[in-house]
Amino acid sequence: MNRAVIRCPQCGKSNRVPAVADGRPRCGNCHRDLPWVVEAGDADFSAIAERPGVPVLVDFWAVWCGPCRMVSPVLDKLAHERAGHIKLVKVDVDQTPQLSARFDIKAVPTLMVIVDGKVVARRAGAAPAPVLRNWLEEALTK
Repeated sequence: MNRAVIRCPQCGKSNRVPAVADGRPRCGNCHRDLPWVVEAGDADFSAIAERPGVPVLVDFWAVWCGPCRMVSPVLDKLAHERAGHIKLVKVDVDQTPQLSARFDIKAVPTLMVIVDGKVVARRAGAAPAPVLRNWLEEALTK
């Protein structure tokens, strides 16, 4: 099972967080919501990102992409700010040709918000933190 180790922003304890789970991850020590940041590929994307439950922010990115490196810390910050309310799923387009074709990814970064298995918002290109924050907020209120 794909698991990430996430340090609790409140108490600092490390927690193993599964990529797929019902509900949302909580710290085993202080029981506060944890940021949920995972990677997905062609084989496990459906199970990780398209299940009903917590809304998913998908980041289609590439290692060689400068704008992706600028956007990534902003997305991580949004995942921390919205711990318990969103799941951030990172997809490396160079490693996921089927997903890239399925979602017609023509530029990176491409961001999508998936709610209960349906894409409710999509945008391509880098943007400043306030723009991404507003875009995400708008997408989650649809």
